[in-house]
Amino acid sequence: MKKNLLQLFAGMAMCSVLFSCASQNQTKEESAAPEPEISQESVIERGAYLVETMGCNDCHSPKQMGPKGPEIIPELMLSGYPSDRPIMKVQHEMIAQGFSMFYPDLTAAIGPWGMTFAANLTPDASGLGNWSEEQFAKALKEGKYKGLDGSRMLLPPMPWTNYVNLKDEDVSAIFAYLKSIPAVSNVVPAPIAPGDM
Repeated sequence: MKKNLLQLFAGMAMCSVLFSCASQNQTKEESAAPEPEISQESVIERGAYLVETMGCNDCHSPKQMGPKGPEIIPELMLSGYPSDRPIMKVQHEMIAQGFSMFYPDLTAAIGPWGMTFAANLTPDASGLGNWSEEQFAKALKEGKYKGLDGSRMLLPPMPWTNYVNLKDEDVSAIFAYLKSIPAVSNVVPAPIAPGDM
């Protein structure tokens, strides 16, 4: 009887070991399954969604007044402050007191930092055309001008500090979308220092 019980327990222990090994092998095989391939079209769609929800058009797209208020000028979408637009002379005592103002279409801002102009984000050479994805990520997440180490920080109102925790795949999607939109040749003016406004 003791011998039968010992054989029974030994058999149960062996089954347990075999089952455990089989389970581990199955888990390894399941985890080794390749991730489904994401199409470039899906990546660009994700980038478009992020650009729209993050408010990039608010400042980077020139606008005109329409029946519902300011509307993006489709052929100038994300091309930044229009270079052919005259720059306003600012003589407003509220700026000296620390207040800020925007141009009517939000493509330029004036404040204690001076006057800044929204950048061209289209794939033209005057925009992001010559940028690498690494430069774009450094500009967006670290606030570096043109995404270059040793360059100045991006000036207000660019809210780069809101984007420091963006996932790499989201940065890639935004960059892919911006590279897919129509290129607009538009050299945006350089910032103007407070004393030069």
